[in-house]
Amino acid sequence: MIKVMFVCLGNICRSPMAEFILKDMVKKRGIAADFVIASSATSTEEWGNPLYPPAARKLAQEGVPTTPRQATQLKKSDYDKYDYIIAMERRNIENIKRICGGDPENKVSLLLSFAGRNDNIADPWYTGNFDITYDEIVEGCEGFLSQCFSK
Repeated sequence: MIKVMFVCLGNICRSPMAEFILKDMVKKRGIAADFVIASSATSTEEWGNPLYPPAARKLAQEGVPTTPRQATQLKKSDYDKYDYIIAMERRNIENIKRICGGDPENKVSLLLSFAGRNDNIADPWYTGNFDITYDEIVEGCEGFLSQCFSK
């Protein structure tokens, strides 16, 4: 079982998009039973809020199914529960390490690093461009799956 936690600042745009995109990818490959996939925030500012409507619209436009959800915050105990804690941007990595008390098992990484890039996922909350964010998340998730199954 591969357990993945995606993390962004508020858990209403990027990290839930990544959660739903990866869930869709593994379902289409027939390997969904091999994964536990979730998402959370480093902050509490959006706690309890649903998926941001423009993010939901972009996922629907791309045929990616979603389920009702509420933003939650990453907990220190999540570090032990998940194999991979994948951040959308470098600032998230710093906050993940603060919340979890470090990263002694090297579980924390940047999503686009799986695609050979050291870039942040564009934050559509500020850019308003959900197309770029979607494409970058897909690129990172494809790279993640390639690395998972090349080991």
